[in-house]
Amino acid sequence: MSCSIFLLIFALLVSILEQSVSVSVSNGSQRVILRAISGQDGEKPDFAVELNATNFDSVLKETPAPYAIVEFFAHWCPACRNYKPQYEKVARLFNGADASHPGLILMTRVDCALKINSNLCDKFSVKYYPMLLWGPPKKLVGWDPKQENNEILTIERGRTADILLGWINKQLGSSYGFDDGKYENEHLQRNFSDPGQIAKAIYDIEEATSSAFGIILDQRMIKSGTRASLIKFLQLLVAHHPSKRCRKGSADILVDFDNLCPSEILLANNEADSCSKKGALGNYQICGKEVPRGYWMYCRGSKNDTRGFSCGLWVLLHSLSVRVEDGESDLAFRTTCDFIYNFFVCEECRQHFHGMCSSVSSPFKKARDFALWLWSAHNQVNERLMKDEESLGTGDPEFPKVTWPPKQLCPSCYLSPGKTSDKNSKIDWNENEVFKFLVSYYGKELVNLYKDKELQAGVGTEKTVNEELVASTNAVVVPLGAALAIAVASCAFGALACFWRSQQKNRKYKHLHSLKNI
Repeated sequence: MSCSIFLLIFALLVSILEQSVSVSVSNGSQRVILRAISGQDGEKPDFAVELNATNFDSVLKETPAPYAIVEFFAHWCPACRNYKPQYEKVARLFNGADASHPGLILMTRVDCALKINSNLCDKFSVKYYPMLLWGPPKKLVGWDPKQENNEILTIERGRTADILLGWINKQLGSSYGFDDGKYENEHLQRNFSDPGQIAKAIYDIEEATSSAFGIILDQRMIKSGTRASLIKFLQLLVAHHPSKRCRKGSADILVDFDNLCPSEILLANNEADSCSKKGALGNYQICGKEVPRGYWMYCRGSKNDTRGFSCGLWVLLHSLSVRVEDGESDLAFRTTCDFIYNFFVCEECRQHFHGMCSSVSSPFKKARDFALWLWSAHNQVNERLMKDEESLGTGDPEFPKVTWPPKQLCPSCYLSPGKTSDKNSKIDWNENEVFKFLVSYYGKELVNLYKDKELQAGVGTEKTVNEELVASTNAVVVPLGAALAIAVASCAFGALACFWRSQQKNRKYKHLHSLKNI
């Protein structure tokens, strides 16, 4: 009798355990479930992004894509399993590092069979599987079924990849096909006079910032001789990076830096693990958890090995140069020069840049001087590479190096209709107009995309673009225990550098509670 009771209790425990594991797996990983259903090992990764109630809003808010498709399905539904390859065939055109048309449509899916997603699927009145909705991402986040919204559309007939892509083409007036190759930046060269193209570069600046930080950690480049250079550059990013999330991420690293990468450790071991990807520093995401995204938009080349990171880094530097104030211009210049020299892994490039930095004989007194020097340096680099790429055939055929800015973008930047008659054929520039162009192009135009998306999403006018992306004009407020004060942007960078040095040994971060107005 006692044996029978024991066996009965054991059986009940096993049953409960199996149910617990089942629920845990269901709630924890939709991707694992979908792969398990297919029963195929080594299945190719999904292109559609799987969402649930915990990340639905954040992913759609953060995407640079102007459109999104959400597929509501159930993992137990045979029709959904059969439809998945069709949906994936379309998703690979728009999602992923090798997408043909990245940054245009974010294709996602939500498993309504998971308990965690019950309320989310009820919100969208999902009545059948699979059900597809189309609309601007932020409209999907704020969707209210009680309000009429003509921008959220149900894709009624998209049961095959051909039909779904045809529906998308009709909606966008496009002619995308499954044979489309890897993305080429279709718009900038063909419409070179459109200044709005730079608005896409805010995402590339975030990508470049994240990539640069990753390279520094991967290559173990933080040493006793380079540590101070990185700290200064982080200070510059905290004060003037055009992306709010990169400013905050840089501040998070900066205030913890002494604990994460102590100078004493580097003095004892010039390549300490704690200052590399292997240490706690590797857990920090300088521009937030959504970055890097794995692709470029404004800086995407027509070939895998062109543009990309180098383009994004240049745009980052230009965006910083037009945001510093007069009193910090020389410090920003020296900080930029030191950062490139210490952390840019292309040896010839960094030496050439260092040479241009060394040629500056007197300190900059105006922000205008720094912005124009960087613009001139960039054109010198383009001129040098233009000759090399033309002779070797290594350039991007769709994006040949050009003198910047071209007349299509800034006709007033040119004093004369053509080039002067000297032997070097130098352009006669109107530098006042060039500076105005740089401030507008890498300042206002750079953040227009965010501003437009906020307005499209119906965000109140009191939430201005300055709160999101424009260089910080408010103080960074942290507790006294952190011993870090970032002043108003007009003097933030200079004050930071002095204050950091004076408090280097006394900083305590354990009592840091908040970072505000970054």
